[in-house]
Amino acid sequence: MQRILVYLILAITSAVFGQEGETFEVRKTVDTFFEGFHKGDTTLMKSVMMDKVLLQTAYRNKEGQDVLVTDELQKLVDAIAKRPADQKWDERLLDYSIQVDGNMANAWTPYEFWFNGEFNHCGVNSFQLFKDGTQWKIIYLIDTRRKKGCGVE
Repeated sequence: MQRILVYLILAITSAVFGQEGETFEVRKTVDTFFEGFHKGDTTLMKSVMMDKVLLQTAYRNKEGQDVLVTDELQKLVDAIAKRPADQKWDERLLDYSIQVDGNMANAWTPYEFWFNGEFNHCGVNSFQLFKDGTQWKIIYLIDTRRKKGCGVE
């Protein structure tokens, strides 16, 4: 009976630590994406993204209508690559909530976006990731954007 209990404890411990390891790897993937974003290094960003990534933004326009915009990955890559040297884009992640199930993960990251040291907007990023056998890759990114209710105004 004690042997069964020991095996059960080992199995649970392994599952928990395995999950924590995957959670760490997912977070590292998101951090790498933003490291590239902040440095203007699109090669680094692409290293943690699949070739085809769905990018969307959800927001409420000035007329109070909810809007969902879908963008091409190349548009983001070009914006990062061509960003003028005098522009500083600082997306500050406030927290991470990561869920993993096998080779699929979600990272929910509330953020504040600062442009040249001035607060611009806040929101949440929701990353969907896929583990392609050895590495977590971003397959979908949707974010929200708002100027009010950010705690910074």
